[in-house]
Amino acid sequence: MPGSTPTARHGLIARPLLALAIGATLCATGHASELDTDATARANELLAKMTQDEKVSLVHGAGFFTSPIGGGGYVPGIERLGIPPVNYADSSSGINLSGKNTTPLPATLALAASWDPALAHRYGTLIGSELRTLGFAGGLGGGTNLAREPRNGRTFEYLGEDPLLAGTLLAERTKGTQSQHVLGMAKHFAVNGQETDRFNSNSVVSERVLRELYLRPFEIAVKDGQPAIVMCAYNKVNGEKACENKHLLSDILKGEWGFDGYVQSDWVMAVTDTARAANSGTDEEEPGSANDDEPGLMGRGTWFNQKLKAALHNGQVAPERLDDMVRRKLTMLYRHGIMDAPPVPGGQVDRAAGDALALHAAESSMVLLKNSPQAGAGARAPLPLDARQLHNVVVVGGHADAGVMGGGGSASVPARDGNAVPCRTPGAKDSVIHIFDLCAIWHTSSPLQAIRARLPDATVTYFDGSDAAAASAAAAKADATIVFATQYTMEQVDLPDLSLPDAKRDPANQGYDQNALIDAIASRAHNTIVVLENGTAVTMPWVDKVQSVLAAWFPGAQGGPAIARVLFGEVNPSGKLPITFPASEQDLPQRQISTRTPDVHYDEGLLMGYRRYDAEHRSPLFAFGHGLSYTHFTYTGLKVVPTAEGDVRVSFTLTNDGPREGAEVAQLYAGLPIDSGEPPQRLVGWQKVHLKPGESRTLSLALPSTRFSVWRDGWYVPQGLATLKVGGSSRDAHGLSVSFTMRKRLLTAGG
Repeated sequence: MPGSTPTARHGLIARPLLALAIGATLCATGHASELDTDATARANELLAKMTQDEKVSLVHGAGFFTSPIGGGGYVPGIERLGIPPVNYADSSSGINLSGKNTTPLPATLALAASWDPALAHRYGTLIGSELRTLGFAGGLGGGTNLAREPRNGRTFEYLGEDPLLAGTLLAERTKGTQSQHVLGMAKHFAVNGQETDRFNSNSVVSERVLRELYLRPFEIAVKDGQPAIVMCAYNKVNGEKACENKHLLSDILKGEWGFDGYVQSDWVMAVTDTARAANSGTDEEEPGSANDDEPGLMGRGTWFNQKLKAALHNGQVAPERLDDMVRRKLTMLYRHGIMDAPPVPGGQVDRAAGDALALHAAESSMVLLKNSPQAGAGARAPLPLDARQLHNVVVVGGHADAGVMGGGGSASVPARDGNAVPCRTPGAKDSVIHIFDLCAIWHTSSPLQAIRARLPDATVTYFDGSDAAAASAAAAKADATIVFATQYTMEQVDLPDLSLPDAKRDPANQGYDQNALIDAIASRAHNTIVVLENGTAVTMPWVDKVQSVLAAWFPGAQGGPAIARVLFGEVNPSGKLPITFPASEQDLPQRQISTRTPDVHYDEGLLMGYRRYDAEHRSPLFAFGHGLSYTHFTYTGLKVVPTAEGDVRVSFTLTNDGPREGAEVAQLYAGLPIDSGEPPQRLVGWQKVHLKPGESRTLSLALPSTRFSVWRDGWYVPQGLATLKVGGSSRDAHGLSVSFTMRKRLLTAGG
């Protein structure tokens, strides 16, 4: 929930940030160095001057809604020692604060669809800059839980279903955020896969599956991105609360992976026992309170103030453990320049710079799922739209006349100019903690307006979708019909299914049956183009009747212009799916999310996401990694050379042999030796490449041995015949593959 503020703000300005003051102690990249050693030494020196009460004051927050600048978490400073206060703000895809002119970026799932590490770095940099500008020392973004259950209401906050993709992008985002001298985060650690009964849910998962899938993105992010904070989750893992789980926090995170930052609890009920949480490795309780015994949200007290002092007094928690908790935080504050140059509230966000990145990110993340000409309509696909050939265009639904949708909960980003769409049930909140709005955020960024701007000589008619008969009658006479469909998802609430919602399913936001509307239009229109504003996968009973489908996700502050630029070919779509779109919920690991038992059994093992479809020979609606382009790419010359060290060197040539400039995400998948017992293939690398028409480029990638490793009481590379495949998706029928022999190689524990 991190922060769980009902509203939020954001801000951007890449200021010099007092470089002279920070430079003496800051390692901006966060990697180990002499400067990091100095940060630890300075933390130890300051620690020696602190009283026990002062130490305890640094390991818990002051309570809900106590941040003087409106953030979701607040730890007061200690003026006597020059320790500044630490304000945290929710910052999944922008800062969750109202009235500060900050940037609503495309959702994190959209970032994953870009498959672009450089964009992830810029995304994190902008968020870090806005946080710092507004006076925040830490951001509560950084979600990377894998999309095992796409009905999870928080899927839009995360980075898809593959651990390598998710971990790599989070590492780059973290580096970007921390380059702005703001504490970055990875969350929710770990196996936090759904919102249903989230405070009691128990993820029952084997060690092998835990290591190879659900911990892997965190491991990559921690080792490569070095976040200052890891947030432990609400749920249990194999019967133990994640924030009271020594195996996760001390043995793996801090022990095997060498994490030297601090572990912060999630908000409300993540901690239930003071000594167990502290001794297992949790370093800071949030939101905390001034009095552990006073009931807070949901009538619960807190655990790391007076109760921690009592646990220290009676020997349940050792003084050395408290010192470690404080040392970790002080080291991060020194390392990232916050001790020497604390953030100062009141800065002005650069809205133009934020909008520029929001536009680029939205354009880079949209996925063209389908683009086929209508039967008998000739060879040309409907997209990109040609303004010269359009005289009568119909736009329907999705409040396209007003703006674009955003996701809900603590990851929501308030509309800068006021909500563009009135709520159908004003004031409706979630039924559990009564904080989160059931009504969507709508950013004032009208796709209809952007479409009309490109068709000054055409008739463009808008229907709100409530009258399917009128819309379909107009569509029958139009050159093209663009239907906007929305799927609101939010924290605290899982979806019952992946269908587009209707008025019964989502009364706060929806007034008609979207599937029925699309079906009615497609039955009469010449060219039906569906634009999805979605937070997860969508089932499409009408998919064979429409010509084009574009997944725009929750596209952020510049969603309207970005959608229009892609539709009209000003931008060639280059996004690829970071999650599989199932044909139906019957293809998911659990047929439905149970409300009868807190135990969630991961009985499918490693067969999650595309691994499941491959192993069971299922046909998804749209495969992991899928995404079409307005041009065409060809792969040739695949070569694979294993090295003596167990790494693999790969080279191939990629050619744009189509008519337009475009970008291709060249994806590498490995099939491990049959005796390893692994799914048929796993993603082991990729590169996003921009090519002009007719241009070719030979790419060389070095794949470390960890990409091919499996877990059996430790990491090792299996021996035997393996395959390496390259193509434009996990199921590219025109991709290339080659076999090679791997030699068994033992790796250190933890990979």
